[in-house]
Amino acid sequence: MPYCPECGGEMKYISMTKRYACKSCGLSVTHQELIELRQQLRPKLESDLEERKRSRKEYLKWWLSKKK
Repeated sequence: MPYCPECGGEMKYISMTKRYACKSCGLSVTHQELIELRQQLRPKLESDLEERKRSRKEYLKWWLSKKK
């Protein structure tokens, strides 16, 4: 069962309207809109992870250069 990208609640598929509706917050989206909302949230997580990796590399480089 898919989860709401806004609140994390369970979403139920309504066949009459061909839309997913959140049981918690009432968000109603089509399948395509649900996919797009999830993709919008993913780059933020990936960029945070990449930023952490970059800062660790910079710190390691700084630490090793100080020892010389």
